[in-house]
Parts: sequence; structure tokens; C-alpha cells
Amino acid sequence: MSAIVTNKFRINNALQFYESFGEASPTVYYLFVGRPQAFGSGTGGGTDTAPPTPVDNTVNELMLYRDMLAAKKITSSDVSYVVPRHDWATGTVYDYYRGDYGATVNSATVQTVAGGTDMFATTTKMYVRSSANNVYKCMWNNSGATSTVEPTGTSTSELTTADGYVWKYMYTMTSTEVANFLTPDFMGVHTDGTVSSAANDGEVLHYHIAAGGAGYTDGTYATQALKGDGSSATFTLVVSGGSVTSVTAVAGGSNYTFANCDVDNITSIGTPTSSAVVTPIIGPKGGHGYNAVEELGGFYVMTNTTLSGAAGSGDFVIDQDFRRVGVVRDPFDYGTTTICSDSTRSALKSVTFSGTPGSFVNDEVITGATSGAKGLVVDYDSSTKTLKYIQTEWTGVDSSNNLTAFQTSEVINGAGGASGTVSAVNNPEIDFYSGDVIYVENRAPILRASDQTENIKLIIEF
Repeated sequence: MSAIVTNKFRINNALQFYESFGEASPTVYYLFVGRPQAFGSGTGGGTDTAPPTPVDNTVNELMLYRDMLAAKKITSSDVSYVVPRHDWATGTVYDYYRGDYGATVNSATVQTVAGGTDMFATTTKMYVRSSANNVYKCMWNNSGATSTVEPTGTSTSELTTADGYVWKYMYTMTSTEVANFLTPDFMGVHTDGTVSSAANDGEVLHYHIAAGGAGYTDGTYATQALKGDGSSATFTLVVSGGSVTSVTAVAGGSNYTFANCDVDNITSIGTPTSSAVVTPIIGPKGGHGYNAVEELGGFYVMTNTTLSGAAGSGDFVIDQDFRRVGVVRDPFDYGTTTICSDSTRSALKSVTFSGTPGSFVNDEVITGATSGAKGLVVDYDSSTKTLKYIQTEWTGVDSSNNLTAFQTSEVINGAGGASGTVSAVNNPEIDFYSGDVIYVENRAPILRASDQTENIKLIIEF
């Protein structure tokens, strides 16, 4: 049995994910950062220069909470459909739109310029972004010529440049797409309402000659009716030297889902010794420009989250690094079954000291004198006497190999010599192990500072 999961399925999944941010009862997603502890053979593997690949299993997912630092809510305005970025560049041979990549025509597989069969592969350059941030779909590449003239304009009709390329204007990137969703590899995509309204379903505007045939009567055969299940499409065909040399659309017609030029039965064209093979290029469902997200392969969704300084009144600690970013769906507020709703949430445990504690240092191991509990310092605020920490299976277990909680009134000693008496043990704001981690990425460390802003873009491919 042979089967495929189609690109439409991927696009549908992207659509469902994108829409889940803005529904009447939206799914809640938080971007989180974590892992202040260096990667190493004794702390889960990998190194800071070569972080380990995350493992998709239950044990790994639960581990992520224990060294999570904080999370920020991803809102609907932080999300966009995106597609691979292809900036127009002179001297490039661009792919033109065909609905039959991968099919066999005249005993050959229809392939892209790069030799693939996937119209939406990152190596397929079927559309371009211009210097004016306009996006154009290539409708004809002048039989594989190089493009030397940048397309311009926003007409809903096709435009032909002096190099023989034919382009279809799709949309202009918004200022938000440029500022928030444009990266070296991806760019925002949306459907332009004016272009969509002008689209013509089942239109045939171009023809591909796979074989010119032989033995036809030379001449120009004007305004021939296209055969198929649509209506009103016509073309002009030219025969020179007994072969079909050009086929040009006169009227695009509409509502075609299959079509045939029926060259051999054109009146007065003669009896060929070898039949021509001409492929009418039928537009996508709805017509060119009807749905730019689908037509350009928008099964990628980008989230764009900004962390500024100590965001959330200190939820995101500064003067500390992180090595992990991820997305968690529908986490709970600590000790409840209520889905988090605040803009930011701290995931760190903490203790508050009484008296005059010592100066604890980030990343040092701390030990409870009474409980035997252990942890790793993430942040110490001497003004509030608050020490934030993590407890992991590597540096958070006691002498009996248990992960034990610190106790009120006990003395905590730091590996560097500092100590303090606990007046309160404080819970994190996120309930550990609640929600579902749907994305995780390990990376080289990023050190946070009070005057620093991190702009974290995640591209999720469906």
C-alpha cells in the first residue's frame, strides 16, 4: 500500500496552530527559557559549544521544568505564517509555477531548477521578495533563462519584465512582518484581499511544450479552444519546421481542473510523424493570489517574543545565562489547575533569609544544614535577601539521592562560604510538570544583562 501525507495536511496543521492563539477560548502558550547550568558529561551530556539534541520522551520533558527559569506568554500578535525567504537577485534562474511537479510528462519527471519535485522545498525558488518588500510568484521563467530585471508594481494582472520573465504580484510585506518576522531564512506571508478578490479559479495562462513533435504543417493557429472541464480558455499555437515552437494563452478561461490542447486535431495542422506534448498550466484552487499562504507553502509558523531586562518585575533574572528555549502549552499557576494568564511567570524556587546573610554567588551549590537539601544558585538579591535556585537530578539531590525541599529556619550554606538562615521558602509561579512542552531547543549559552533585550524567534514547521 502506498500513501502520502499531503502538503495540504501540513498547511491545515499550521492553520490550526496559528488560529489557536486568537480563538474565543484560545490555547495559552508560553515561551520559556531555562538551563542556567553548563552542559557537561556529568549534567546530562553535551557541552556548551555542542549542546545535546533534546530527546522526545516523558523523562526528558519532566526534566525541563526542574531547570526552567521563567516564561512569557505568546500572544496572537506575536505569531505569523512564514515561508522560506527568497530575495530577488539578478543572474538567478527561478522556478515557475507548475501544478504538476513530480508527474511524468513525455517520459520525464517534472522537476524544479534544483532537480527536486517539491514545489515548496526550501531549494525551490518559485517566488521572490523584492527590494520594495513586494512578493511575486514566478509564472514563467523564459524557458529557463536567468532573471536580470527585478519585478515591480502591485497590479493584479501578470507583469512581464524585459528579461522575458512573467510575475504575479502576491502581497506587500507589512511593517510588522518586516520588523518582527523577517529573518535571513524566513519571511512573513499573508493573503492580500485585493489580489485574492481578483483571482480566477481554474485559469490557464501558460503552456509548457514538453515535446514539439514533427511533421506538422507550418503556420500560426490562432485562438484555439482549450479542451477540458473548464470553459473559455483559448490559445495561439505556432508550428515552424514541422514542430510546435510556441503556445501562447489568448484567454485564460476558468474552472479547469484538467485540460488538453489536442494539438493533433487542430484544423489544417496536418498529420504528424511524432505528436507534440503540450501541458496547459492550470492555476491553484481559487486562482493565483487567492490564498498566498497555501500557494507559497505556508506550513511554517513563527513566534516572536521579546525579553527586555528583568521582564515581569524580575521574573526573568539578569546577570545569568540560559541554554534552552521552548514552548509550553496551557501551564498552570502554582498549586492550582488554573491555566496561567499573566504576561510572565517565574519558574524558580526561592528562599528568603533573615538577619545578615552572606553573599551567595550564581551557579554555586547550596546545601541545607538541617534538611540536607541541595540546589544551584540562579540569582541572589542582597537587598531583598532572596535567593533563587534550581534543583536538578545532577546538583539538587541530597546524600540519599533524594530531591529534598529546603526548610524554614534552617541554615543554608554555599559552596563558596556564604550562609544564611531561611525565614521563608517560596514556591515558583508555574506549577511544575503542568501543561505540555511542544517545542524545545538546546543552544549555546546566552548571558542576560539589565540593559539587554533578547528577541527570540522560533520557526515551527508542520
